Amino acid sequence: MSEIDEKSRELIKTRIISKLKDIKSFPQFVIETMKKLNDPESNAADVAKSLSRDEGLVLRILKLANSAAYGMSRNISNISEAIALLGYKSVSNIILAATVYSAMDKGLAGYALDRGELWRHSLMVAYTSRHLAKLTGKVGTEDAYVGGLLHDIGKVILNDYVRFGYGIIVKMVEEKHIPFTEAESQVLGFDHAMIGEILVERWEMPEGYRIAVAYHHKPNELPEDKLKYQPLLDVVTLANTICLMLGIGLGADGLQAYMFPEPIERLGITNFDGLFSEMVDFVGNVSNDMGDMAGL
Repeated sequence: MSEIDEKSRELIKTRIISKLKDIKSFPQFVIETMKKLNDPESNAADVAKSLSRDEGLVLRILKLANSAAYGMSRNISNISEAIALLGYKSVSNIILAATVYSAMDKGLAGYALDRGELWRHSLMVAYTSRHLAKLTGKVGTEDAYVGGLLHDIGKVILNDYVRFGYGIIVKMVEEKHIPFTEAESQVLGFDHAMIGEILVERWEMPEGYRIAVAYHHKPNELPEDKLKYQPLLDVVTLANTICLMLGIGLGADGLQAYMFPEPIERLGITNFDGLFSEMVDFVGNVSNDMGDMAGL
């Protein structure tokens, strides 16, 4: 196949849009729990009551709470106490990670990613984003984590269509020297960032996460009225590039990853080589934590 004709391209776009319409929102108990976590008038008992409908999540939160409380004189066995110890933001992120895990823990042949690689990459970008946020102080650490976790969610939807046009996309990348995402868009009418943005919006998540997903391959093109999200976008963009440079979830598009200098400058990072060396150690140190997050 040397090219996709206009009729086939329009059919692909129609099917992608149809598939997006079929994507379900989060389970009702997840939506209810997230609302309570964002409600300033709710307390840990309210959150625990909503969360108690998922035994697996309760056990995971208790495990993480006891890990965080290591060295205390007693174990934490009460879910309300665990929620209070971990904090609402951390609990919210645990629930989110558990919810998207099943979608991401698949093989994506269109992106040359084996089973679990998208999940591993996304979770590592989440951890790295949170670490960069803490280092730079430019954005909230937990917001950075969520932006990193969701940045490639669009690949789950676009995978089958990328596989269909893979040869053409790769040929365009090689011959025209354009980014994989641009070739995606030219061939399919969408790229995975655009699809991810639609998903995040459909899930009614905060606008900042939608921006991080939509622009993580073009951090210098943020509209002026969205510049308040620039630090979050820069952190996620840089974290994604670092993880790709370290070979984490490289896939078909990772080889074309570009290191934008502007996010580094905007984040106030003056010694990137030193930061990168630090990140090599950081990635190794969080491997155990990532294992704990799998299979929720």
